[in-house]
Amino acid sequence: MIDVEVVYAAVDRQCLLTVAVPPGTTVRAAVLASGMGREFPELDLAGCPVGIFGKQIAEPETRVLQAGDRIEMYRPLLADPKEIRRQRAAKAAEAKRLSQQ
Repeated sequence: MIDVEVVYAAVDRQCLLTVAVPPGTTVRAAVLASGMGREFPELDLAGCPVGIFGKQIAEPETRVLQAGDRIEMYRPLLADPKEIRRQRAAKAAEAKRLSQQ
């Protein structure tokens, strides 16, 4: 057996679970076996995006784990960061224009 960590951070709390899995276990299989669904029943464990040490995994159904891997489960963004920056820049430009009048 190898030990891996599975982590998830909701808006109001976070959870880190250590899971012992057999060698050859995939990322998605470890997520499903982690028990994270009991902690966060609203999570779609079979479809949520995941990564290992901050790097998103494109195919978690085929990526095999190594001992000590830290699987991170990602929640959807509430807003696009690029759009938020655009809005902030536009607001600052408007404020500057109004202050120069």
